[in-house]
Formats: sequence, structure tokens, C-alpha cells
Amino acid sequence: MSTAVILGVQWGDEGKGKLVDYLTEHAHVVARFQGGHNAGHTVVINDTQYILHLVPSGILHGGTLSVIGGGTVIDPRSLIVEMDELATKGIEVSRENLVISKGAHLIMPYHMAIEAAEEKLLGSGLIGTTLKGIGPAYTDKMARVGLKVADLMLPEVFREKLAAVLTRKNLLLEKIYNKPGFDLDAVYDEFMGYARRLAPHVTDTEVLVNQAIDEGKNVLFEGAQGTLLDIDHGTYPFVTSSSASAGGICTGLGVGPNRIDNLTGVVKAYTTRVGSGPFPTELDSPLGAHLQERGGEFGATTGRPRRCGWLDMVALRYTAMINGLTGIAITKLDVLDEMEEIKVCTHYLVDGKKVEHFPKEATVVASCVPQYESFPGWRSNTRGATEFEALPEAARNYLKGVERLLGVPIEMISTGPKREELILISKPFQ
Repeated sequence: MSTAVILGVQWGDEGKGKLVDYLTEHAHVVARFQGGHNAGHTVVINDTQYILHLVPSGILHGGTLSVIGGGTVIDPRSLIVEMDELATKGIEVSRENLVISKGAHLIMPYHMAIEAAEEKLLGSGLIGTTLKGIGPAYTDKMARVGLKVADLMLPEVFREKLAAVLTRKNLLLEKIYNKPGFDLDAVYDEFMGYARRLAPHVTDTEVLVNQAIDEGKNVLFEGAQGTLLDIDHGTYPFVTSSSASAGGICTGLGVGPNRIDNLTGVVKAYTTRVGSGPFPTELDSPLGAHLQERGGEFGATTGRPRRCGWLDMVALRYTAMINGLTGIAITKLDVLDEMEEIKVCTHYLVDGKKVEHFPKEATVVASCVPQYESFPGWRSNTRGATEFEALPEAARNYLKGVERLLGVPIEMISTGPKREELILISKPFQ
């Protein structure tokens, strides 16, 4: 029995949901450690598509406990909508299969209003957030004025704290952003309704997860976004507001680093990015448009088109180092099936000088000129392959090249959106 981690190690949207779903068959607990409902994990089971935003993918498996950890931020309304949508597809959500940390922070209506106002002020310099209040909720958490799920369970405490916060937020909205404020009674009554619905799921998840590890159960840690969007290690300021790297597991779930056995980084066979920010290997060309169309590169949460480009090994070597990856999972290999030539960025040039390490400054990343190693395409179908040797020789050579350039072994290869369209080379769970 062991613990395993599934992490995105690009700019998010790597296909983590499917792999978490697959591994959940072998997990007793699946725990989400950061982010909010700005994530979008798509899973296809028996031709039925499930899009999960905050609820861990383990919810799709009977007998598996899904945990929303304290490092997340929760919009109660959106969470309840997600739970109800699952119910319409035959997935009943109960205390037996979903628990919520008392320590998770709440996304309030004023968070979304403030975020929208701030993005408008940024104009052409906007970060490109999903406008779901994620950033302002994390800001309040760090400023020690946030409201927690634990507060929501105590009506008098919640009302007192809400009244104090609203005084400040309404002043900000009305005087600085020229936007209407929020009524205390209306917000309080709305959230008390959410409290009644969510109360059966709320518990001390830190204790629960550690007990599961102590009992020798398989525990799967699930992240959102990707390491290049990590608040500390990403292309700041074009990042998310939480720790989307392996360190977020410890802080977001209350699990010690010595309790993590296997760290699998999920890597799309090419690279995508949604929203603003530097992207050295971006293909602003018909080839990039082809990848976007063939890969269905539109956000599961927002529908926004994703920018597409070649695989970037400079960025991947950096994220492999940051996370201490023990293996990688390659997704969307089949999207490259029609390519005559496939390129992989091996290093950058900045002012004519070779750069092999990912720059810390977003402005420098934006000036990087990618240098490539080329691989011949295979021009044949890999969709649905379940054995490595069944892949075309050129596809196998491409994957071996990725391993060679990264220095991390491939554990899984996804060859399509369905659960069974997967090549398993080694098992993350021991």
C-alpha cells in the first residue's frame, strides 16, 4: 500500500482527470489539495462525459472516499451545483464518498465582484483569470480576513465575521471600483442555506487522510492547474493563487513530505496555455490551430481556447526538479498522429546565448527563442492503443526521446479520452 500524486507539470490542462480516474480504481482515498472550481477535469466513462471542477475524480468510483482539502477555496453554490449535476448522471454524493475540510476557505460574492473589477482596470495587462473569485479568496486567506468552512458551520460566528468583512469590502467596491456593495442579511441567509446542505460532509480531513495512510490504504493526491502556474514557481504574475506543485500537498492536506511515495507528472504530448503569459514554444500559425482543433483545446471550465505549441523540455526539466518527479504520464499522444514532423524544444536562446534552465522572470521567458530537436511523425493511428509495442516505431522513438531529454521515466501513455485508452508501463501505486 502507498501514496501517489498526480500533478500537472505544464500550464495546466494536461489531462489529469482521466489519469486520476484510472488510478482511483486502486485507491481508497482521493484527496484534492489546492485550487478551486476554476479547474476542469474531464473524464469519459462508457461514452458519458463528466466534467469535475472541485469534486475529486474519485467520486466516480463506488467505495472511494473523495476529500476536498484545507488548501482549496470553495464556492458553496458552485460545489452544490456540481454535486447535483453528478446526481443527475447517477453518481450520488453523500458523507460516505465526499468530505470537506473545515480549514478550506470560502469564496464569497464580493470576491468575484472585486476580481472582475480589478481585471477590468488592468486592461491589456490583465492576467486572464477565470473570474471565479479564486485569487481574492486566497488574498483574504493570507491577509487573515478570510472566512472558513468551519465558520460557516457556526451561524453566530459566521455572521459576526461576515459583518466585519463586508464593511471593508463594500467600501472598496463602492469608493474605489464604483460598484455596488452587498447586503449583510442577504449574503448571510444565502450562505446559511449552503451550510445546511454541506454540513454532513464537513470534518477534520487532515486527521482522516493521515489515518488512512496509517492504516495502509492507498491514498491518491490530486492537484489542479500545473506547476508553471504555481504561485511561487510559475511564470509570475501570470499564475494561479495557490501552490500547484508538490509542496502544496503538505500544506493543503496536512500530510508530511515523508509520507509521499510516488510523484507522477502529467505531460501533454505538446504544450498548451490558456489566458495571458509568456509561452516560448507557442505556434501562432495554422499548425497551432490544427493542434487546437484536433486536441479539442477549449477550457472545460470557461470554454476559452488554449494556445498551442511544441513540447518544451526546458520548462519540463524545471518542473521535474521542483516536484521531485518519480515518473511522468504522457497524454494526448494521438493528437500528433497526422504530423509529418514533431519538434521538441531542448534549450532557449536569449540575446544569442544558450539557456538550458527555465528563467524565473516572466519578461525573460517572453524573450526566449526556442531551439528544437526534430522527430519524424508517424502519420498513422495511435488512438486507443493499450500496448507500447503496438505504437508505430516513430511514436515509440518520440516517447523515448522525451524520456532521454527529461531524464524521468514514462509510467503511462494516454491514447484517447476514454478510461481504457491507456498504456500502463509501470504502476504508481506499489
